[in-house]
Amino acid sequence: MFIHAPVDQPPYGRMLPGIRGLRLEVTDVRAKFKHDDHKPVEHRAAAADRLTARGHGDAPTAGQQLRRLDRIGTWKP
Repeated sequence: MFIHAPVDQPPYGRMLPGIRGLRLEVTDVRAKFKHDDHKPVEHRAAAADRLTARGHGDAPTAGQQLRRLDRIGTWKP
């Protein structure tokens, strides 16, 4: 059984001055998009259409999805 000491007494009390906080500002995010190549062509084409319609900068992802449709073709279970 492990018992913690109070934070204002040894051994933790002497460590408190060494605790520092850090605040980060996120300036850029790089994400991956899962293309679901195992889904039927109709499903993937509809997803590309929805990405284009959203207008949140997803047009490049929709374009990539459509290019992949041309290369991969029809999915068969």
